[in-house]
Amino acid sequence: MIGIETLAVGDVVAEREFALSRDSLVRYAGASGDFNSIHYRDDVAISVGLPGVLAHGMLTMGLAVQPVADWIGDPGRVVDYQVRFTRPVLVDATTGATVLVVAKVGKLDEETQTARIDLTVSYGEQTVLGKAQVLVNLAGA
Repeated sequence: MIGIETLAVGDVVAEREFALSRDSLVRYAGASGDFNSIHYRDDVAISVGLPGVLAHGMLTMGLAVQPVADWIGDPGRVVDYQVRFTRPVLVDATTGATVLVVAKVGKLDEETQTARIDLTVSYGEQTVLGKAQVLVNLAGA
């Protein structure tokens, strides 16, 4: 069980890589209903000034929180989740893209039995989500 007494600020609680392909984007489009063609057609993405096909922002956001939900063992313990979209994830037609998520304890609150988990979400050498923070409830964990 994960209790507040077992954690310290700075602890890495989860780390995961997610491989994205153009197929991943098409599947996500079907699941989400977001069929904006910048997410699967290079010609359209380039015509609107983008460098190429981009992963859906909400897909990136959803992937980023998953390691925390897995670590805490119950997605219902996620009390709050916020991010700022800072850079797009370009998904190459041949090589795809890999998104790396590192989750660290940023703050512990013994009174409320919560932990703020700070996420570093990167693609290549660049951070793609800024101020990505997940608040989790540790009470009774």
